[in-house]
Amino acid sequence: MQYQTITLEIDGGLAVLTLNRPDKMNALSAQMRAEITHAMTDAAKRARAVVLTGAGAAFCTGQDLGDAGGGVPDLERILRDEYTPMLQAIYDCPVPTLAAVNGPAAGAGANLALAADVVIASERAYFLQAFTRIGLIPDAGGTWFLPRQVGLAKAMGAALFADRIPARQAESWGMIWEAVEDEAFDAHWRRRAAYLAKGPTQAFAAVKTAMRGSFDTGLEDQLAIEARLQGDCGRTRDFKEGVVAFIEKRAAIFEGR
Repeated sequence: MQYQTITLEIDGGLAVLTLNRPDKMNALSAQMRAEITHAMTDAAKRARAVVLTGAGAAFCTGQDLGDAGGGVPDLERILRDEYTPMLQAIYDCPVPTLAAVNGPAAGAGANLALAADVVIASERAYFLQAFTRIGLIPDAGGTWFLPRQVGLAKAMGAALFADRIPARQAESWGMIWEAVEDEAFDAHWRRRAAYLAKGPTQAFAAVKTAMRGSFDTGLEDQLAIEARLQGDCGRTRDFKEGVVAFIEKRAAIFEGR
């Protein structure tokens, strides 16, 4: 597929998917949503970690309100047929996903970032649930991601007041993993992403499964899930390599299998 609104680069097991409409602040058009879905599906098969980031000054400012050509958009259809596949491609990706939020992340753009496993933001970035400003509710998973990450009280306030949440505040709330000084941001997220791309891929996948499933299980069931997943990890080549490397006092060289 020839991409027009994004770029996808895969090197050394790391895929970097860049939203590439900087003149539109990387607002999400129908074409961009289709391309993100395709690229994420492709990257999941060929890479050991995937990064989402934005070109230019913004990460993503949400739905391109001019994309409907001046007509009244069928929001239910758009969300069901275009947003849902895109978000599921990110959230269900079998390898670690990292959102490198280089600038404003607003509306659906904020929730696009929150769909990733880990979010690292530049200090200049902010997160904005802008939906009520135009008479809508948070979508693109916002009503699911936010309460789980920051609790109901802060999620409700973020949605009702539609205030900007600066990156440092998002970090302190637990909305994102970390906020990084602007000058160090690019080198930092690339170092973090490289770590994931060279890590024990199957263990990372099991971590995602266990952590996410814990919200719907009791302790006894969760302990059983841990035992099963740990057994699976214990049969991987990476576990054997990790043990040998520990005994030999050297860094492990994981193969992702």
